[in-house]
Amino acid sequence: MKRIALITGASAGIGKASAEKLAQEGYDLILFARRLEKLEILAESLKEQYRMNCHIAKVDVRDKNSVSKAVNDIPESFKNINVLINNAGLAAGLSSIEDGQLENWDTMLDTNVKGLLYVSKACIPLLKNQDYAHIINIGSIAAKDIYMNGNVYCASKHAVDALTQSMRLELSEYPIKVTGIHPGAVETEFSEVRFNGDKARAKAVYEGFDNLVASDIADAIAWVISRPQHVNINDLVIMPTAQPKAGVLHKRLQ
Repeated sequence: MKRIALITGASAGIGKASAEKLAQEGYDLILFARRLEKLEILAESLKEQYRMNCHIAKVDVRDKNSVSKAVNDIPESFKNINVLINNAGLAAGLSSIEDGQLENWDTMLDTNVKGLLYVSKACIPLLKNQDYAHIINIGSIAAKDIYMNGNVYCASKHAVDALTQSMRLELSEYPIKVTGIHPGAVETEFSEVRFNGDKARAKAVYEGFDNLVASDIADAIAWVISRPQHVNINDLVIMPTAQPKAGVLHKRLQ
C-alpha cells in the first residue's frame, strides 16, 4: 500500500517543494492551502509526472472549522495518512514590540501556533491508526534564537518547538515519530509576505549570499521520513553556510 502524506501550505515554497519531492518518492498526497487555483495546477502536474493520486482542499489553518471540515472530508481512500507536514506559517512585519501592529501579531500567532494545533488535533486520530506515522513540524532558526524586531514571529516559532517536543512525548506510546525542522534563510515568498508584497525589499534580503532554497528543506524532509522505524530525527536545524545564527548574514561586497 502506498504511503500518504498531508502537507499544509502546499501551494508555494517549502510546501510545494515537499509535495514535488514526496510525489517523486512514490507518495500519494493530500494538499491543503488557501490558494485553491495553485493547488489545482500543482496536483495536475504531479499526477501527470508521477502517476500518483492527489486530494486537494482549500483550507485556512487559522480557521478551526475550515480545518475540521477539510480533514473530515478527506476521502476514505486517503485517510490512511502516514505523514503530516505542518508547513503553513508566515511572518508579518518586522518591528519593535512598541511599534508592532496588532493585526500582524494575530496573523502570526493564529497561523503559526493555533493553525498547527488545529491541524494536528484533527489528524492525530488518523495517524494513530497506522503502523507507521510521522509528524514533521516546520519551525525556524527563530525557534532557537531571536533577532532584532523579530519578537512575535520568534515567539511563535519557539512555541512550535515546544509543541513539537510535547507531541513527541505524548505520542511516544504509539508508532508515531515527531520531528522539528528549523530552516535559516530560505528564499521563498516568506519575505515578500513579511513586507506586505514589497518585492524589492524582499529580494534584497537574499542578495549577496547563497541562501537556502525550498528544495533543500524538501530533501531534508524526505531523508528524515525515510529513516528506519527505530530511528527518529528529533530536531534538525538547517542553515546557509553564510548564516551562522539568526539575524547574522555574511554577505559578499557588491
